[in-house]
Amino acid sequence: MEVNGYKIEPGADLLSADLPGADLRGADLRGANLRSANLTGANLTGANLTGANLRNADLEDADLRNANLRGAGLAFAVLSGADLTFANLTDADLEGANLKGTNLRKADLSNANLENTDLTGANLKRANLSGANLKGRDLKRASLLPPMLSRPKLEVANRSAADLSGANLTGANLTGANLTGARLKRANLKRANLAGANLELADLAGANLRGANLSGAIMPDGTIHD
Repeated sequence: MEVNGYKIEPGADLLSADLPGADLRGADLRGANLRSANLTGANLTGANLTGANLRNADLEDADLRNANLRGAGLAFAVLSGADLTFANLTDADLEGANLKGTNLRKADLSNANLENTDLTGANLKRANLSGANLKGRDLKRASLLPPMLSRPKLEVANRSAADLSGANLTGANLTGANLTGARLKRANLKRANLAGANLELADLAGANLRGANLSGAIMPDGTIHD
């Protein structure tokens, strides 16, 4: 398969390739080097990008629905406005990536590295974030209803006003997390570590806090838990 003079095949070296708006539906690019490539608006629906190097790549507004990005390197990539519905991002490295307004609905982000990513306005409805590293990232205004969050690393996270209604946060590390005004209605926080967390004005109606560590946490009524 050849597109814009570039040979599209597994393991291809496409460093800094210029492929804006390219039709790459179903392309097999396993292990390909797409570092710093321009793929803005490209159609990569169902593409196989397993283990591909997409560090610093520009994928703004790209269509990546059902794409396989398992283990892909997407550190510092631009994915703002991209559609990753049902995409497989298991074990992917998304450190520092721009995911503003990205559609990650029902995407599999289990064990993905999301450290320092910008998820402002991202759609994470029903996304699988089991074991994901979300330390230090911005989730303000992110849509998270209802996510699957089993044991994620959320230390010193900022989830101000986040909607985590019905979320599964069993055993999650939320030490020092900012959950001011967060919606945690019916959330499963069993054995979660909420030491020092800010839960002021949070909605905990029906939440399961059995075995949770609330030492030093600011409770919804403003009091500090013993």
